[in-house]
Amino acid sequence: MAGNNIILVGFMGTGKTVVGKALAEVLNFRYIDTDAMIEAAARKTIPEIFGNEGEDAFRKYESDAVKHLLHLHDYVVSTGGGVVLSDENIENMKNAGVMICLTATPDVIFERTRHNDYRPLLQTSDPMKKIKSLLKFRDPFYRRADHTIDTSNLTVEEVVQAILKIRKNEE
Repeated sequence: MAGNNIILVGFMGTGKTVVGKALAEVLNFRYIDTDAMIEAAARKTIPEIFGNEGEDAFRKYESDAVKHLLHLHDYVVSTGGGVVLSDENIENMKNAGVMICLTATPDVIFERTRHNDYRPLLQTSDPMKKIKSLLKFRDPFYRRADHTIDTSNLTVEEVVQAILKIRKNEE
């Protein structure tokens, strides 16, 4: 493993934030979310960035946040769902630590995200169709992660244990 950080990637609603916080606590690591890094750098919320500056501007902020991960040690990092769309981001994340993709079925993702109004990409008349379309498009990018865990039928604690097992095998 290049860095000692654990970087969680995957689609929205797969559990990156809740698992990341729980994992950081178990490992006594710090926790950081790239979306929070982006909001701090831009001094705007993610929906404001998408609405005022567009997705390209957001992706630039995102790449800057990922570059910062190379300087961190003992962190669990949650990322935005589209961070994997950039080869440079994938390379930087792998250099910063082990990259673990959390997945879930479209139905589970829809149930976990349907009440959230801060998901810019799901503000559409047919969010399930959008989820399936985005998952299909992003799947080859998510497959580049070092490991994958399907969280559809797992508790947060079970996902944390699966990651700890991966970490132990990486040492």
